[in-house]
Amino acid sequence: MLEGKGMVKETDMAEKMQRKAMACASQALDLFDVTDCISVAAHIKKEFDKEYGGAWQCVVGSNFGCFFTHQQGTFIYFAIEKLNFLIFKGASS
Repeated sequence: MLEGKGMVKETDMAEKMQRKAMACASQALDLFDVTDCISVAAHIKKEFDKEYGGAWQCVVGSNFGCFFTHQQGTFIYFAIEKLNFLIFKGASS
């Protein structure tokens, strides 16, 4: 289990939600192969949708760029080992 080994790079989430994000990521990495980023991201998204309501987005990988709009207080970007995790709830237009 990799829980507690994450490094937050940027966030505006509350501490409790940050801990949930890293715990979900750690759990996903226990359940799926580290190379199966789609399954890892899907697991995290489903957990956040269930816990905090729908419209969550999750990106997992070692090399990606992004530009997005999110609801305030719902964004976290962190790393565990060599994988980066981006989780956010989309903003309504």
